[in-house]
Amino acid sequence: MAIDLIRIVSRDSPMALAQVERVRAELAALHPGIGTEVVPVKTTGDRWMGELSQVEGKGAFTKEVDQALLAGEADLAVHCVKDVPADRPLPAGTTFAAFLKRDDIRDALVHPAGLHLHQLPPGTRIGTSSVRRIAQLAASHPHLDCVPMRGNANRRLEKLAAGEADALLLAVSGLERIQRTDVITEILSPEAMCPPIGAGVLALQCREGDTGLIDLVSALGDPATHRETTAERMFLHVLQGHCNSPIAGYAHVEGSGELSLRAKVFTPDGKTVLNAHEWAGRLDPATLGTSVAVSLLRQGARELIDGIAH
Repeated sequence: MAIDLIRIVSRDSPMALAQVERVRAELAALHPGIGTEVVPVKTTGDRWMGELSQVEGKGAFTKEVDQALLAGEADLAVHCVKDVPADRPLPAGTTFAAFLKRDDIRDALVHPAGLHLHQLPPGTRIGTSSVRRIAQLAASHPHLDCVPMRGNANRRLEKLAAGEADALLLAVSGLERIQRTDVITEILSPEAMCPPIGAGVLALQCREGDTGLIDLVSALGDPATHRETTAERMFLHVLQGHCNSPIAGYAHVEGSGELSLRAKVFTPDGKTVLNAHEWAGRLDPATLGTSVAVSLLRQGARELIDGIAH
């Protein structure tokens, strides 16, 4: 059956809709005869401004999108991979059809006076609710104070301007998507601020039975990103981290084609940091992810994760 219209469901935040526009543009370039329509939904995670652990954790950003896809209200879902839980399978009847070419995985500091992270004076309030960022700042810059701040990047920038924090940590890729890279003071290296699993990756999700659509959109996928994301998500799946677990890591395909995965598990106070870094060699990406997770479990990651309230 010929496909002439693809209905794309997504969160309704400005950043999420910008991500959909990227998908629409790539689809139009590949299949100019096929129309696209956006189906925006408001998710629990976007409505709730408290701790995510009180509303199902990360699934709070995907549940309503998944429901629209499964109910037949849309044909294709666009997700940030970092928001898709990896400790449980995708909703039954759905599958990832493609991972788009990865964007920047790094975090950026936004400081109105232009100071860099190492220049911030004691007591500077950093707006972030990310347990990953909080733990790493506690380890590297214990003199800084983190204040809870959620909401999309535009909203956080408004809160910064209103004086609710002195500085922000935001994803570079997110600021690129909403065309606000002008506010970036400093881009932090992955060594200084290890990224979340799935950073900078957009996933296209379809119903399993829609094989024609899966074949059509799979051409948008990037092979290197697919390998990196597969390794990272298997790592997180084996580790069974919850939304209050400070876990960070990223896989990277070298120019030679070699794949490696670096990962860390922290205590919330940053005082304990478990590290692992392995090369795939002849291992497939999923086996690499499993191997790195096992390496951290051997170091005590299970006890560390289970010891954190959630």
